[in-house]
Amino acid sequence: MEISILPHAKKQASERGIEEKLIKEILRDLPKVLEGRKERKIAQGKYFDSGKNKEFLIRIIFREEGERKIVFTVYKTSKVKKYWKED
Repeated sequence: MEISILPHAKKQASERGIEEKLIKEILRDLPKVLEGRKERKIAQGKYFDSGKNKEFLIRIIFREEGERKIVFTVYKTSKVKKYWKED
């Protein structure tokens, strides 16, 4: 599987303190995927920031093209309960 992170998404990730390694890890494991708009999907993964002693949720907006995943944007939120819905 190939993961392409668009330049805009790389810049956002850097500004938001999200490592590319974490983005790729979430996209490979796909712990939770929601349907987005315009044929896009939202991958979500929880992580604990030990520096802030707080749990965060990483949300990755992407589109699948065969075996390739193209990342459009990525952000983190502390509102885990708002976005993480158990099945």
